[in-house]
Amino acid sequence: MQDLGTLPNGRGGIAYGVSPDGSVVVGLAYDYAGRSIAFRWTAAGGMQSLGTLGGDRSEAWDVSANGVVVGRARNVVSWRAFRWTAAEGMQDIASPIGGDGVAYGISPDGSVVVGEHNGRAFLWTASSRLRELGRLPGGNWSEAWDVTDGSVVVGRATNAAGQWRAVRWTASGGIEDLNTTYASLLTNGSVLQEARAISPDGRYIVGRGYNAATNRNEAFLLDTRCTLVGDVNGDEKVDDADLLIVLFNFGRQCRQ
Repeated sequence: MQDLGTLPNGRGGIAYGVSPDGSVVVGLAYDYAGRSIAFRWTAAGGMQSLGTLGGDRSEAWDVSANGVVVGRARNVVSWRAFRWTAAEGMQDIASPIGGDGVAYGISPDGSVVVGEHNGRAFLWTASSRLRELGRLPGGNWSEAWDVTDGSVVVGRATNAAGQWRAVRWTASGGIEDLNTTYASLLTNGSVLQEARAISPDGRYIVGRGYNAATNRNEAFLLDTRCTLVGDVNGDEKVDDADLLIVLFNFGRQCRQ
């Protein structure tokens, strides 16, 4: 464990995100007045303030493999979702839309940002700008927490009863409640409440849920790949390709 230090005249902080290679850490650091300032830390440069959008507070939530940082920062009236690069500094990615927002996650290449704005999950790219991802039927809130290359997004949303549910968005399927999609994997009464992160290939999802068997909230790891007997090549179907692999390898043995 390594102490990342503080900003000048600071008094501690929280690290929220790290780059895939571990070289860049982002989060928030507190000053002595209790105000939070987004930081970016590297071994060579130490803790660096990312500033604000004109207000007095900011928070960094995630960082991409190429060093792009996302989070939220205050302007003179509200919290705004931001994207920061070394070349351009901090940019309000929800401008000129009013209201509060936060960017929670970013794709590995730094081109896709996800988060929440005015109670709706969003996906942002430089070309399409901020796009809402929708809510569950009857629900009034949704948040996007992580994203693959832009094709799969995970987060949480309220249902018609006002309960938090772990959700996933895809371009083809829209929003889906993971409790419905993977109901067969859950014990009676157990609930997946929020999906916090997804692996770059979209296969694994992690988050928090309620385990009815232990009567407590617990972390979960969900493997979304369907496993079929006979699916030799792992494409989630059993077909001629699997049969050919078996035939071409028939009679072979592993050698020690």
